[in-house]
Amino acid sequence: MPYNNPQNYLIAGNDEHGVNPPTAGKRTPMMPYIDRQIYENEFNFNAKNAFLADCLRIGFRILDVKPNRQDLSVSNRVVTVNRAGANAVVTFAYNAFGDGMTFNNANGIEGYYSPLNPFPTQSRNFADLVYSSILLEAGLNGRGVMALDVGMLSNVNCIACLMECGFMTNFREAKLMLDPDYYTRVGRAACRGVCQYFNVEYIDIADQAFPTLRTGSRGNFVRYLQFLLKTNGYAVGNVDGVFGANTRAAVQAFQQANGLDADGIVGRLTWYKLNNFTPQARVLRRGDYGAEVEYLQKKLYSKLYNVGPIDGIFGAQTEQAVKEFQAENGLIADGIVGRNTWAAIADESNSRPLI
Repeated sequence: MPYNNPQNYLIAGNDEHGVNPPTAGKRTPMMPYIDRQIYENEFNFNAKNAFLADCLRIGFRILDVKPNRQDLSVSNRVVTVNRAGANAVVTFAYNAFGDGMTFNNANGIEGYYSPLNPFPTQSRNFADLVYSSILLEAGLNGRGVMALDVGMLSNVNCIACLMECGFMTNFREAKLMLDPDYYTRVGRAACRGVCQYFNVEYIDIADQAFPTLRTGSRGNFVRYLQFLLKTNGYAVGNVDGVFGANTRAAVQAFQQANGLDADGIVGRLTWYKLNNFTPQARVLRRGDYGAEVEYLQKKLYSKLYNVGPIDGIFGAQTEQAVKEFQAENGLIADGIVGRNTWAAIADESNSRPLI
C-alpha cells in the first residue's frame, strides 16, 4: 500500500498548563540541589515543540494550539483546533500522584482518548499508536491507554489523544522533565505514531537528507528551518516556508552564535548544528559556546547540577558544575568535557540522588 502525502493532514500540538505565570499546583515537589520546583509546562512545551518540528520535517502541516507560555482555557484551545480544521491533535502532559508536595513511587506513561469524541474508535486507535510509539522510546513503565472525558479530547472535531509522559511526583521522572534527550525522544516518537495512523512514511532524522537553503528558497524544509530558529529564540517572523530577509538574518545570527561562517546559507554544517547531531563529539571547556554547550548545560541541569544561565556559554558556573559532576562520578575533575565525561553524562543513573 503506497504511503499517503503528509501535506494532506493538519496536525495540532497542544501543551498543558503554563509557566508565565505558572499554573497553580502543576509542578514537582521541591528539587534538591537546584532548590526549585519544576513546572509541568517546562516539559510539555518542549515535548510539543519537538513533536511539531518533527511533523514539519516529515511534511505535515502543523498547528501550534498554544504557542505562548501562558496558560489558555480549554475552550479557547478547542476553538483554535476546530476553526483551523485540524485532522488530529496530540496533547502533552505530565502526571502527579498524592499531595504534590512529596515524592512517591507512582510512575510511568499513560495515554488517553475520549469516548465522547466525534470519532471515538478512531481516537482510541490513534491514542494506542502514539502511546505505543512513545513507550518504545521513553524507557518508562507503561500504564496503558484509558478513556477520559476532558475538553481537549471530547470537544474537538477531530481525532485526539493526551499523553501523560511521566510523574512529576516521582523523583527520577521529575528530573527527566528537564532532560533534552527525553522530551525530544517523546516528541519525535509521537510524530512516528501520527505517521503510523495516517500511513505516512516516517524517516528517522539521522537518515534525513537536508537540502541547502538560501534566500529565495521555499517549501517544507524552510518551514522546518524557521520553526527550529523560532523555538530557539531567533526572530524569523512568520513560519511561512519563504526564505526571506528575516529568515536570512536569523540564520546568520544562529551561525555567528555557533562559530560558523555567517553567510546566511543553510548547508551541511548549519543543519548539523541546528539539529544538534552528536554534540558529544565535541570536547568542551571554559570559553566555548554554541549549541553543544547549551545541550551540556541542559543535561547537567536535569541531573541537578547548577550550571547557571542556560545560554550556550561555557563560563565559570558551568565549569564548576562539570567539576562537581566529574568528582561525584569517579572522573578527573578538570572541568573539561571529553569522551569519558560525555559517556558519564549520557548514563541516566549518573544523577544526583534524593536527599
